[in-house]
Amino acid sequence: MQKGPLIILGSARKESDTRKVVDKIFHGVDHTLIDLLDHTLAGYDYSHIYSEKDRYQQMVDEMLLHQTIVFATPVYWYSMSALMKTFFDRFSDLVTYKKSIGRQLKGKSTLLVAVGAEEYLPDGYEMPFKATSDYLDMDYLGHLYHCTKTDIPNPQLIDAFLKKILDK
Repeated sequence: MQKGPLIILGSARKESDTRKVVDKIFHGVDHTLIDLLDHTLAGYDYSHIYSEKDRYQQMVDEMLLHQTIVFATPVYWYSMSALMKTFFDRFSDLVTYKKSIGRQLKGKSTLLVAVGAEEYLPDGYEMPFKATSDYLDMDYLGHLYHCTKTDIPNPQLIDAFLKKILDK
């Protein structure tokens, strides 16, 4: 089991505000980053037939190595990014034909880093993260939200967020 958290980044551009916030939060903290832009990720297929280029299973294998998983995504139209939504849709594989793998996520901790232009995180935004964690018997520990109209999150918010992760 890896010591540091796994961050799954679902932004549509490499040098995004979300990436900058993730870099600020986890500067000096042992962690692993999966940038979904760097991997081929097919949409969920009810027949479970995926291209050899699909890397979802490798991402799942990485999740199994970490106790804490942080989902980092911009707020796009009051919801997670399309990349992150595709990633979440693929959890369906882990509750259907790969149940034995999905069950191995039980007991892991999850958190959310969200970045958007509004002052507050939209109502209901966290629901897919909380509900998915609950469904897979993972422990959702909360979120850190950053509004791009302000400076990078203040140190007190970052410290409180990291405390949730590092105390696990």
